[in-house]
Amino acid sequence: MATIGFIGLGIMGAHMARNLKKAGHSLVLNGAYPVPDDLRSLGKVVASSTDVARTSEIVVIMVPDTPDVANVLFAEDGVAQGLEKGQLVIDMSSISPIETQAFAKKINALGCDYLDAPVSGGEVGAREASLTIMVGGPEAAFERARPLFDVMGKNVTLIGDNGAGQTCKVANQIIVALNIEAVAEALLFASKSGADPERVRRALMGGFAASRILEVHGERMTKRTFNPGFRIELHQKDLNLALESAKKLGLALPHTASAQQLFSVCVANGGREWDHSGMVKALELMSNHQVTE
Repeated sequence: MATIGFIGLGIMGAHMARNLKKAGHSLVLNGAYPVPDDLRSLGKVVASSTDVARTSEIVVIMVPDTPDVANVLFAEDGVAQGLEKGQLVIDMSSISPIETQAFAKKINALGCDYLDAPVSGGEVGAREASLTIMVGGPEAAFERARPLFDVMGKNVTLIGDNGAGQTCKVANQIIVALNIEAVAEALLFASKSGADPERVRRALMGGFAASRILEVHGERMTKRTFNPGFRIELHQKDLNLALESAKKLGLALPHTASAQQLFSVCVANGGREWDHSGMVKALELMSNHQVTE
């Protein structure tokens, strides 16, 4: 069993840390960030990210965006200040693939390994330890981290070198966003046509249109349950990464751009913290019709 420093105990990170503790690992937590009461009693709380690194064998980071990871790693009280040769840093946030490569080089220069290991599966996947984990970095570091990944997720894949995990996550977020849009449009069409959208959803679950998005997010749309989950503002951040990278690569991603605009409609109407299934509300506003009352 290992001593794991875990930084970033939000909706998903807290569940991931709990699963590591259940598996028998020791936790070191950064008290400069909010720490749920139950985790305070399960782990050792220290004053800074530097202290987390000094008292851990492996540091796991799960924060919202690229600047947050940069701050956790390289601020005056950041992780890099407390690392010793041979330690492993695992960033499980969803951030820029290009910046990830730069972060990895800086950590490698300290004699430490770095993995980018973003996840998919949302709060349910984090709680039930069924996350998909997409990993970039050296194979030896991946094998070292594999026992940790296996208690947080079920589908764990080494994609390639540093940055490849983040690239895979961006691709995942494109697929998820466009599937949410497709499900929202289908249920809106069914409802406006006079069919019961929930019965339509259940019927489609038995056919070729079946998907996890239709199952989970479609139900949220018909039941009007838009508490996150995964916040729209975070999915917007991920689609920004996709569109910025596409511009640099000379790619056209027209439907990714349209999904981003629908999220922007939601944000303009107070939906920054809605679950991303709340994209349906943008389409409802445009159509002047709600999937269900």
